[in-house]
Amino acid sequence: MTRTRTTQALATHARTTHARMILAMILTYGIFAILLNSVGTLILQSQASLGASRAAASVLDAYKDLPIAIVSFLVASWLPRFGYRRAMMTGLLLVAVACVGMLAMNTFWMVKLLLAATGVAFALVKVSVYSSIGLLTDDPKRHAGLTSTIEGWFMVGVLAGPWLFGAFIQRQRTPDDPVWLQAYAWLALACVVAIALLASVRLDESRARDEQGSLGAFADMLRLALRPLVAVFVISAFLYVLIEQSIGTWLPTFNADILHLSTATSVEMASLFAAFTALGRLTAGQLLRRVPWHVLLSTCVVATALVMLIALPMAAGAPAPAGEGWRHAPLAAFALPVTGFFLAPIYPTINSVVLSALPKARHAAMTGLIVVFSALGGTTGSFVTGQVFAGTGGQSAFQLTLLPMALLLAGILWLKALGGSRDA
Repeated sequence: MTRTRTTQALATHARTTHARMILAMILTYGIFAILLNSVGTLILQSQASLGASRAAASVLDAYKDLPIAIVSFLVASWLPRFGYRRAMMTGLLLVAVACVGMLAMNTFWMVKLLLAATGVAFALVKVSVYSSIGLLTDDPKRHAGLTSTIEGWFMVGVLAGPWLFGAFIQRQRTPDDPVWLQAYAWLALACVVAIALLASVRLDESRARDEQGSLGAFADMLRLALRPLVAVFVISAFLYVLIEQSIGTWLPTFNADILHLSTATSVEMASLFAAFTALGRLTAGQLLRRVPWHVLLSTCVVATALVMLIALPMAAGAPAPAGEGWRHAPLAAFALPVTGFFLAPIYPTINSVVLSALPKARHAAMTGLIVVFSALGGTTGSFVTGQVFAGTGGQSAFQLTLLPMALLLAGILWLKALGGSRDA
């Protein structure tokens, strides 16, 4: 009887620990969703409040994406030894300090420093979260389910970010009023809560460690990149993030400059992109049970291009709004974010194709490759779009995304030809 009670107590403790770890990962991922996707807001505010030029603002994405790529490449194979939970806590602490720095210094260089710190921290966090999912699940369906849940909450964070910043931007009395920086106080507090939650749980990470040394694990990551299926996958991931960041990062500026919306309304309406992305991922989760993954993703790429071809001419002829707020916004402000609905299923689905095929000990290395090429895609997309935006205008900048869409479609079909499947 005593043994039974002990077994039940241990099972209950394990379930509680499991749930708290998932909650901690969701909160952590949500914080980084807000910070990573605040670049569009920071680009707009840097121009309006800090005196930065459009060309200077176009490199802001690089300040987060290049550290993500470099740190992921260097430490992904080492993180299993350092510890995933410890790495998440380290990343959160770094970001909390940077948020406090934003509160103290209202300067363009501090914006760059914040994004660099966010990039370094996210490299630690994303590899750790994705790898921890493998430790918390025992079969592909549960792995996919937990991945979708955490990615879904990531999109909730993306959606909440513009509203958080928009609420403080609305209180600005003048363009250089630093009241909008108060949003970072709430983000710093959220980091502290997440650190405390992670500190209260324990995670058995022994299965994530193999017998290779750090150099052997690093070499294993490089060997992974040479496999044809993985090589095509990372190129496809690069193209996807390039497209997503080109649209999502510059949408607030597009709303303000091309559609003549106010700063607060431009930032808030950009949240529609995240809302449609979240809806698209939830919908795709149901469709993938019935539709082959390559058919769904190919259709999504084509649909994204069609929406862009329809929405951009609408934006070109949109008159200045008669008043402030959403109800006066032109139809194009609602149409462009619809691209998020069709782009949404692509990234998590192609990730699932590769990760499900690998043993748990190689998830960190594979996630490192995912993060590296995603970060490079984000930097490239934001920089090129910003330069074209500054040189020839927003219409040309957004039209340019049609080229990587065509290449992404080819990549998806190539993945299928190489033998990729949703259950691979």
